[in-house]
Amino acid sequence: MRKLLFAGAGAAAIVSAACATTHQEVRVASDDQPAAAAASTPAAAPVQNPLLAKWTGPYGGVPAFDKARLEHFKPALEASMEENRREVAAIANNPEAPTFENTIAAVEDTGRTLGDVGTVFGIWSSAMNGPEFQAIEREMAPKLSAFSDEITQNEKLFKRIEAVYNSPEKAKLTPEQQRLTWLVYTNFVRSGAKLDEAAKKRLVDLNQRLASLYTDFGQNVLADEENYVVVLESEADLAGLPDSVRAGAAAAAESRGMKGKWVITNTRSSMEPFLTYSSRRELREKVWRNYVNRGDNGDARDNNKIISEILQLRAERAKLLGYPTHAHWRLENTMARTPERAMQLMEAVWTPAVARAHEEVADMQAVANKEGAKLKIEPWDYRYYAEKVRKAKYDLDENEVKPYLQLEKLREGMFWVAGELFGFSFTPVEGLPVYHPDVRVWEVKDRTSGKHVGLWYFDPYARPGKRSGAWMNAYRNQERFRGEVTTIVSNNANFVKGKPGEALLISWTDAETLFHEFGHALHGLSSNVTYPTLSGTSVARDYVEFPSQLLEHWLSTPEVLNKYALHYQTGKPIPQELVAKIKKADTFNQGFGTVEYLSAALVDMKLHLAGDKKIDPDAFERDTLTALGMPKEIVMRHRTPQFTHVFAGDGYSAGYYSYLWSDTLTADAFETFTEGKGPYDAAVAERLRKNVFSVGNTVDPADGYRAFRGREAGINALMRKRGFPVPGSAGTKQPAKK
Repeated sequence: MRKLLFAGAGAAAIVSAACATTHQEVRVASDDQPAAAAASTPAAAPVQNPLLAKWTGPYGGVPAFDKARLEHFKPALEASMEENRREVAAIANNPEAPTFENTIAAVEDTGRTLGDVGTVFGIWSSAMNGPEFQAIEREMAPKLSAFSDEITQNEKLFKRIEAVYNSPEKAKLTPEQQRLTWLVYTNFVRSGAKLDEAAKKRLVDLNQRLASLYTDFGQNVLADEENYVVVLESEADLAGLPDSVRAGAAAAAESRGMKGKWVITNTRSSMEPFLTYSSRRELREKVWRNYVNRGDNGDARDNNKIISEILQLRAERAKLLGYPTHAHWRLENTMARTPERAMQLMEAVWTPAVARAHEEVADMQAVANKEGAKLKIEPWDYRYYAEKVRKAKYDLDENEVKPYLQLEKLREGMFWVAGELFGFSFTPVEGLPVYHPDVRVWEVKDRTSGKHVGLWYFDPYARPGKRSGAWMNAYRNQERFRGEVTTIVSNNANFVKGKPGEALLISWTDAETLFHEFGHALHGLSSNVTYPTLSGTSVARDYVEFPSQLLEHWLSTPEVLNKYALHYQTGKPIPQELVAKIKKADTFNQGFGTVEYLSAALVDMKLHLAGDKKIDPDAFERDTLTALGMPKEIVMRHRTPQFTHVFAGDGYSAGYYSYLWSDTLTADAFETFTEGKGPYDAAVAERLRKNVFSVGNTVDPADGYRAFRGREAGINALMRKRGFPVPGSAGTKQPAKK
């Protein structure tokens, strides 16, 4: 998730950047039309901009998605920035001596309209994008960046914040108020509040240029995902594909006006199953090359020059702010604290991961040789032959599993897990405005007291204008600052929609992703804090993935599989012998999965440790991977020219290691359950809720984890989880230690 933070928690516009972007035409809902039809609606003559109106309706108000139109965004952003500017000026010019209430709390209460507008703007950016919206996005990105700098560089405002931060009276504040004071002060300093005027001006220029480059980068990847597709012309081209993949490809073709053909789109959700099952090697290579070359096709959408400029500007900004590199600036307030500690963890896992990957390749090559394939395993062969090895080694065919993995049944399973661990219940809600007909809404309650907790929006299907991947958004953060405010969260995915009335079957990996993103949603729904800036998922980058990765473990529990992994035709639960095979194969292909991910994380970190060195991204990627000993049969999970986590915003820049850091905590935390009464141990779940899911950023994450676990997390549980050799206890790294 990427946050555009302006002044005040109310102005925290959530713009997810967890995955790449996609597609084409923006569709906006009008008052009386479904979103799919609204693109052709003539421009309204707005008497009042609906985006500037306070959210109304039930549940404390909800976004008026049905009233949003393209022409509303720019004036709404400009008007809400002006309102925020007046709010900040009133605080900065307050003649009274600075106190927590008239300064820190006052800042916390600013920018609420801008936050609401930014939320809808961010949703359109990720889920309803298209050429017309992209033009607005390109225009507004540098303006929003400049506005953010204007606030953090307000000298009068910062002096008041600094006075409260340094005041002896701070000791009398509550722990949460002290944490908020520290965070506001620290964020201002890290954003250049202490620079001289010339440096401040240069910082504004740098940030504006970066904002434009980030937008261009994301839009270029989106275009390549939309425009580079593989069209399958005949039944022969479908060789090896299961019915579910064929149906998805047919639906994709029909949506592009190619009825009677099949289309493999340039997104992960379309690419992975094709590479896993297609027996047409030349087509596998074509699909693979389309995917890995996004942003790297030497055309007008090529991202290499953009990356090079981004790296130069980030290096200059870091130096301006007093840090050796961008990586040092980004990691200062994370659990890792320094790039060196993050690298230490990655390097400890890299060597055994590569060794395991070589073993996996040897197994696949043996299968290919036995079949007389007369080939050497290439990257476009990896998934195809890995599936053959899985079947040979574990008698496990993913096509046996998939009929039991219905999207809607797994969603019910997630709800059941949320009830068991956190005491939540989910009830469908009809009649609330949504931005697309695919979106559905549930009310979340405490199932014991019946108290309203929040709303959960679900947008599961791929479509033109929606970026690929999966992500969580917070439309509104929980708070008690100015009264009881409940949260609104969403989960978003890109499953290929089947025919009406047919069960949508997903892969095991997709099911894990579904649970992962729901973990983010539960983190937001569990929040129980006073101040919105500290709420929900507003935590350190290398901690935010901990709750989400942790929830993945519950997918494979017998309770979920027996109740919700039901055959889409017979309704019978998944057979126990198949469950046993899944468990036995739990660490299968972990070499590939770890190397694919970790190579991207290492390249990300090394790019940002290179400082202001002029870099050719393709050459740097190639040389770095060669030096690391990257297996030639594997490609980075996100190659540099399409690495939107890192180059479509600052979000995960020098921070893609975060998933491994969080998974170190995840593996250790799940062992807390297994050491107790099992995955549904109520006492352990309550400790998890109390110390991790509910506290947001009110405590240091290392302290929160220790309060849950009773100690720091070591690396051993992570190695056990991935099936790698466990190092000796002496000298074991403690990545969660401050």
